[in-house]
Amino acid sequence: MPPTSTAKFHGEPSLEHIFSYWATVTPPEVIGPLAEGIRVNVYVTAGEIHGPKLRGRFRPVGGDWLTIRPDGIGILDVRGTIESEDGALIYTTYGGVAELGPDGYAKFVAGTPPPTVQLRIVPRYYTGHPDYLWLNRLQCVGTGEVDMTKMRVTYDIYAMR
Repeated sequence: MPPTSTAKFHGEPSLEHIFSYWATVTPPEVIGPLAEGIRVNVYVTAGEIHGPKLRGRFRPVGGDWLTIRPDGIGILDVRGTIESEDGALIYTTYGGVAELGPDGYAKFVAGTPPPTVQLRIVPRYYTGHPDYLWLNRLQCVGTGEVDMTKMRVTYDIYAMR
């Protein structure tokens, strides 16, 4: 007789679009091939947030400390600061994956990365501003892409409910 599960089903999550954004980043700073993969850093230069729940801009601080694995998957490690249109500061951090394709590692090493890269992320937001404390309670997901020719990232961000 198979074991019975005592896990409780909590229902299907729903997603609520809270904002979209674009950000530009510096050309890649390649630290080099390491045992884990290629270490690449990029830094935020500008960005704009727009949507039903938040509007503002990215401050030109922060960046992505990316590792590209030999299988063509990039592991994101992003941190940045958002300034809302009314001046609130909001810290964001997220991990996720970048799909460079099975030959993405080799192409990146050769200096010919794919022109666009699909991104999937799980961001969190942190602030002490009283108008945005609701952000501290969210777990979000995001879908996006980076245009490698323009070094421009775009995302749609959703709160999981």
